[in-house]
Amino acid sequence: MFIPIVLTNVMFYQVTTMNIKNQKTADAEKAIALLQSELKALIDDAAGISYLYSIDNQLSLLLNSDHTSYDRYVESLNGVSSLFNRADKEYKTISSVTIMSDNPAILTSSHIIKLEDEMRETNWYRQSEEYNNTYPHLYVSSGGISVIQRLSDRRYDSYENVIKIDLNENYIKQIFDLSGFEGDIYLLDPSDQARYGRLASGQPSGQITSDRALGLDEITKPKKAIIISKLYQSNRYLGGWKLYGVLDEEKILYDVRQSGQFILWFAGVNFLVPTIVILIFSRSIHTRIQAILKRMKSVKSKHFERIPYSRERDEIGELAVEYNRMSTRIENLINDVYVSEIQKKELELRQRQAQLYALHSQINPHFLFNALETIRMRSLMKGESQTAKTIENMAKIFRKSILWKRSFVTIREELELIECFLEIQKYRFDSKLEYHIEIDQSIMDIEIPKMAFLPFVENASIHGIENILGIGYITIQIAKEQEQIIFVISDNGVGIDQAKIDELHRYLHEDADIGDSIGMKNVITRLNIYYGESFSFEISSDLNKGARITLRLPITHRL
Repeated sequence: MFIPIVLTNVMFYQVTTMNIKNQKTADAEKAIALLQSELKALIDDAAGISYLYSIDNQLSLLLNSDHTSYDRYVESLNGVSSLFNRADKEYKTISSVTIMSDNPAILTSSHIIKLEDEMRETNWYRQSEEYNNTYPHLYVSSGGISVIQRLSDRRYDSYENVIKIDLNENYIKQIFDLSGFEGDIYLLDPSDQARYGRLASGQPSGQITSDRALGLDEITKPKKAIIISKLYQSNRYLGGWKLYGVLDEEKILYDVRQSGQFILWFAGVNFLVPTIVILIFSRSIHTRIQAILKRMKSVKSKHFERIPYSRERDEIGELAVEYNRMSTRIENLINDVYVSEIQKKELELRQRQAQLYALHSQINPHFLFNALETIRMRSLMKGESQTAKTIENMAKIFRKSILWKRSFVTIREELELIECFLEIQKYRFDSKLEYHIEIDQSIMDIEIPKMAFLPFVENASIHGIENILGIGYITIQIAKEQEQIIFVISDNGVGIDQAKIDELHRYLHEDADIGDSIGMKNVITRLNIYYGESFSFEISSDLNKGARITLRLPITHRL
């Protein structure tokens, strides 16, 4: 009896080992195939964005035009902002989208930067010169995966424009980790050079660096290696690339082979003490079923007591494990209701904070101030004092609006900014614009949010006065009424239609997204964030007769 038991166990061990090896290999092939598909979808998303940018006419016009002024460049940049926003919001698998251009009229922003000489020395740029600009190509290094495409044709365009889309490294690591492949994985280029590698431990391959790829013969392989290779086909930017997986047979069969030494022991136990084993199992089943039943009854009283688990491998043990998992899940779901409410409130607070930070973002273009000062001095030397004064007012507006570090400024400072703007408008319109300012001198040092009044003055002069035939009049009144600052601006311009008025009121009473606007909607949203219900906004208008806007701000900040 003992010999047949031993032989049966040995045969079972061999068959089990072979089945497990075949199953592990099949699972590994499925994991590599799944990873291949997910990686292709990830790169296809990036290539799709690259194609979207390459065919956009507004973006091409922005990158290849010689912008004559900062305002024209900003206007063109705002025209393509929706293109960038779409990529940022819809593609969470993308780490960054950067367009590099050697157009000297381009100003550096979050998505568009200047193409410098040091960038042309990088590996990715040198590789991009080998490809046609009509379709994107793949650049892989130890640091990550990027899709690169030239947006300009050297035969027709004056400037060189390149888009570089970096895939999210965390997302790449996540799909590699979740692939279920238990060995080392490498991404090989068409010349069978490993450009990217992830070891079975989850760490990147230390043999692959930014300056050195890894040949097939240099890849570390165990003595008994199982190789799985999946080739990308019929793809312009992935054609010839392949996923190369290396499995260690000894590791995947380690648990099975460790159990081989216990075959004889198990045979002896089965032969010598079958009765004892039966009694032990019977008692174990009865005891554990009673424990499970007891704790299942306690759930009715909302007591989620866990069943002590001692790693039993039979059905009762699995039942205990599943009961513990179910109890934990139910308890966590109950707790998550409260946690989610807290997180929701925290998210709303952060959103408000992010809006305030976005409104205060600024740049420091010293070169612009220096250029304006040079133009002003040359105008004075030529006797053009009115032009020089206008340039001085423009420089003041730029300097204060950009370099103000405080969230609040005095009414005196805000009024200086308004007067500079109106003087510039008078220079533009010549005798077409007249303005009058009335202000209570006792409130000059009261603090208000910076640029709280200027956008309304700008709207009145540009949209209200600019399009009328006669002389335009703008009247500004600032006074104190009880504990409020009253700001009133009126003009005899073209007025504001009812649809625009309704939209402004909606921004005051609803939690609407301010978008990229820097005009009246921006100010209304910002004042609403600062003051809440203490802030009020009134507007009245007749088409072709003018408009009147009234702001009421509580006095909360003083010097």
